[in-house]
Amino acid sequence: MTDIETATSARDSHRKVREGEVVSSKMDKTIVVKISWRTAHPLYKKIIAKYNKFQVHDENNVAQVGDLVEIMETRPFSKTKRWRLVRIVKRGELAIAVDEAAPGAETAA
Repeated sequence: MTDIETATSARDSHRKVREGEVVSSKMDKTIVVKISWRTAHPLYKKIIAKYNKFQVHDENNVAQVGDLVEIMETRPFSKTKRWRLVRIVKRGELAIAVDEAAPGAETAA
């Protein structure tokens, strides 16, 4: 490993990394990611679904609604954005349909 790689990996190691589903991608360079988990109610022990929504920086506007993405905590980009897109783990059905339709539309035109 070089010194740069060592410094980068040491710096990144303390940042939180989460996986969630994209629920909105209508903003420019910003997506909304919903991170869900299930937990038992403290008294009644019923399983409850809980979630948080995060505003995430998407530099290239590549993520679309329905995608499963990995996000990482980072410096503040704006008032509400403190996370950035690391990678798309799995494409959603909507994104796959758009990708398949786009090449066909270009050849027909």
